Amino acid sequence: MADAPATGGGFPAQDYPTIDPTSFDVVLCGTGLPESVLAAACAAAGKTVLHVETSGAVPEPSRRFTADLVGPRLLYCADEAVDLLLRSGGSHHVEFKSVEGGTLLYWGGDLYPVPDSRQAIFKDTTLQLREKNLLFRFFKLVQAHIAASAAGAAAAGEGEASGRLSDEDLDLPFVEFLKRQNLSPKMRAVVLYAIAMADYDQDGVESCERLLTTREGVKTIALYSSSIGRFANAEGAFIYPMYGHGELPQAFCRCAAVKGALYLVKVLRMPATALLVDEEKKRYVGIRLASGQDILCQQLILDPSYEIPSLDMPCNAPVSNLPRKVARGICIISSSVKQDSSNVLVVFPPKSLEDEQITAVRVLQLSSNLAVCPPGMFMAYLSTPCTDAFTGKKCINKAIDVLFSTKVSNDLEDHLEKNSEENKESVKPTLLWSCVYVQEIIQGTSGTALSCPMPDENMDYRSILESTKKLFTDICPNEEFLPRNSAPKYASDDDSNSAEALYST
Repeated sequence: MADAPATGGGFPAQDYPTIDPTSFDVVLCGTGLPESVLAAACAAAGKTVLHVETSGAVPEPSRRFTADLVGPRLLYCADEAVDLLLRSGGSHHVEFKSVEGGTLLYWGGDLYPVPDSRQAIFKDTTLQLREKNLLFRFFKLVQAHIAASAAGAAAAGEGEASGRLSDEDLDLPFVEFLKRQNLSPKMRAVVLYAIAMADYDQDGVESCERLLTTREGVKTIALYSSSIGRFANAEGAFIYPMYGHGELPQAFCRCAAVKGALYLVKVLRMPATALLVDEEKKRYVGIRLASGQDILCQQLILDPSYEIPSLDMPCNAPVSNLPRKVARGICIISSSVKQDSSNVLVVFPPKSLEDEQITAVRVLQLSSNLAVCPPGMFMAYLSTPCTDAFTGKKCINKAIDVLFSTKVSNDLEDHLEKNSEENKESVKPTLLWSCVYVQEIIQGTSGTALSCPMPDENMDYRSILESTKKLFTDICPNEEFLPRNSAPKYASDDDSNSAEALYST
C-alpha cells in the first residue's frame, strides 16, 4: 500500500487521539453541504461513517459579520433542501427568516417590484392595465398546466380541454412562448430572470449558452408558486438561514452524528495529509491523518478543493477544457436598497447595465435580523456567471455602482454613531466595504475516490443536491436517499407543525 499527498504543507504537532475503529464504510473529507448531506444519508442507510475536515485550521467565529463566500444563495420555501431538513431532523438545528422585501427588477434605470402573484399584480401601480391583464392570463395558463399535470391529466390529452400545455409549447424556448403570450419586454424579463431564474440572455436564441425551455421555466415557476404561502408567517417565496448558510452543513452533520457517524472535535481538526492507494487494484482505500494514523474505507469522498493524484484509471466524469466561472461580490452598506425592508433580492437582467452584458446579475441584501451583521448595517451579495474574470468583475462593479454610493468610510465604528436619519434620506445606501472575486465551478467526479460538487452559480441548491444524490446512488445503490423515517424522534415532534418549526418569526 502506498500513499499520495492530499494537501500541501505540514501541520503542527498536536496530541491527536487514536481513532477506533480504524476501518469505515465511508470516509468523507470536507464539511461543505454536499459532504454533510452525504454523511447524514450514508449514516441513515446504515453505513459506518468517519467525517474529517480538509484543513487543520478552524477559524474563530466573528461576533460582528458572517460572510457566505458562495452567495447570494437562497432556499425556496418548497424546495428539496427544506424537505431534506424536515425528513432528516435537521430542522431542529436551523432557523430561517423570509426575504420579506420581495424581489426588485432593474429596468430602464429604475428598480421595480416584481409582480409574482395575483395580489402583487393587482397592487402594482407601475403596470399598465393591459400589462396586468396579459400577466394575469399568463399565470392562469401556467397554473392550469401545473394543476393538470399534478392531477395526472396526461392521459386526457393536451390543450385547453385538459389544461395542459402541448409538448410543442413545452419544447419551445421559453422566451418564444412568452412572446406568443404578448408579454412586453419588461414582463418577459420579470418572468425569465426574476421568477424562472434564467442566467443567460434568452433573447439571443442562437448564441445563448443556456437556453431555457418552456418545460424548464414552468417547472421553476411551479416551485416558486408553491413556495409562496407554505409557511404562514413567511413573506414571499424565499427564506434564508439565521447566522448564514454555514448552519446548513452543521444541521446535517448533527443528523449524521445521531445516526452513528463519528464526529469528535479533535477529529474535525485532524485533517487528512495523504490518500492511501492499493497499487495492485489501482484504487484509493483510505486516508492518513495528521496524527500519522491510517484509516481504511470502502469508499472515499473528498471536498472538491482536493487535487486527487491520477492513478491512470478511467474516470466517468466528463472533462471540461473551459471550467465555468462565477463572479461574486460582498458589500457592507449603510442602509436598505428598499425603504422599510430588511431582506431584499435585486435582479439585473442581461443588457440592463450595458449592451455587452450577457448574463443576469443578482444581488441579495441581508440585515442584522439574520444575525449576519451589526444593527444599522446591511450585507449585500452579488453574483453573475462569466467566461473570464475581467468581464465578470466588470459586471459586478457596475451593479455596485448602480445600487450604492461609493463614498468611502475609513472607520466602520464611526458609522454606527452617525445619525440614522441621514442614511434614510440618502438616495442610495453608502458602500462601506466591498470585495469582488471570481470562483471556478468544480464539478463532482466519480471513480474510486468520489469528489463532491462545489456551490455553483445558481441561487438555490437544486443542482448541488441532484449531484449529491447521484453520488449517494454510487455508494448505496439499493438505498433510499434520506427516507422519511431517517429523522430521530424528539419529544417536541408534531407532524402538524414540523414545517413551521423551520421558520423563525
